[in-house]
Amino acid sequence: MTIAVVGAGLIGSAAARHVAKAGHEVVLIGPGEPTDFAAHQGAFASHYDEGRITRMNDRRPFYARVSAASIRRYDEIERESGVPFFTECGALMTGSSDYIAAIGAATAGLDVESEALDAEGLAARFPFLAIPDGHTGAYEARHAGHISPRNLVAAQQEAARRHGAVRIVEEATGVAPGRITTPSQTIEVDKVIVAAGGWTDDLLGRRALDVYARTVAFHEIGPAEANRLATMPSLVMESDDDIYILPPVRYPDGKLWLKLGGDPTDDLLPDKKAITDWFRSGGDAARGEYLTERVLQVIPSLAFESRYHKPCVTTWSQDRLPEIRRLEPGLIVAAAGNGAGAKCSDELGRMAAAVATGDET
Repeated sequence: MTIAVVGAGLIGSAAARHVAKAGHEVVLIGPGEPTDFAAHQGAFASHYDEGRITRMNDRRPFYARVSAASIRRYDEIERESGVPFFTECGALMTGSSDYIAAIGAATAGLDVESEALDAEGLAARFPFLAIPDGHTGAYEARHAGHISPRNLVAAQQEAARRHGAVRIVEEATGVAPGRITTPSQTIEVDKVIVAAGGWTDDLLGRRALDVYARTVAFHEIGPAEANRLATMPSLVMESDDDIYILPPVRYPDGKLWLKLGGDPTDDLLPDKKAITDWFRSGGDAARGEYLTERVLQVIPSLAFESRYHKPCVTTWSQDRLPEIRRLEPGLIVAAAGNGAGAKCSDELGRMAAAVATGDET
């Protein structure tokens, strides 16, 4: 059986690896990373980055389960590909007692190594963080931290290639059961998995998913500040804006950048043009300023040398669970990470592969 995966991002590349490992022929179709966002007219993705938080702890049972399954295969993916992508620096979630209790309930039975920290414990362990009054914490020292989504995609694709997958670096312009068109060719296959993120609805000719504009901010950290923050874990904090902060991560420019995100409002991007325009815009400057204010609230003495912001998107389903299902014979959709898709993308890809191959377990 030959299966095409349309969308060479986190979920699509994972699906290609799992289909190839199952012994089927795989064609993975999708464009590469644009060299110039402002001038690029085609599809974008949000994995062009070096930092995404990864953790098993989650207050939503589904995401705790699929994250645990994915994280436990990180070593396998790195071995199969030879591409490292995971940094185990720990992950901390803080919030109200109800929030922390929900995390405990969601992870029950998953064998998550999580340490409960009260206010005093948080202050002693992470003195550089200003944790809000009333917050306690759930801290994973192992099997948690951050991933390079760019490298995870590369690892999945390399592992898929070693298992026999073929990569076509083109943007799909049309999708139908058993057929994909690109600017240069028409590809006939047995089944198609569409895992195109924010472009999924456009390819399928429908409007089922919500795509939201997000702005993320980066703050350059020098050697002295990096040393002070050497024990900083990835941080997710219960708040109205769902703020998250990564510890300093080294980017391709050789610099250490502390990244954070958190949006006080949801700005819907209604169609392909709006999504493309958003990526080309460079992001929202006011949101960038807001995020600098927020990081200084959480790390009050943060010393940074420069800063910038950039755009990305998150894709959401109506029930806030990934849409992984058969739309019709020969056509499967695998989309909507709902703001949590990077860390658990390998399991979401496995689930899509299982639907396509008829092995839904």
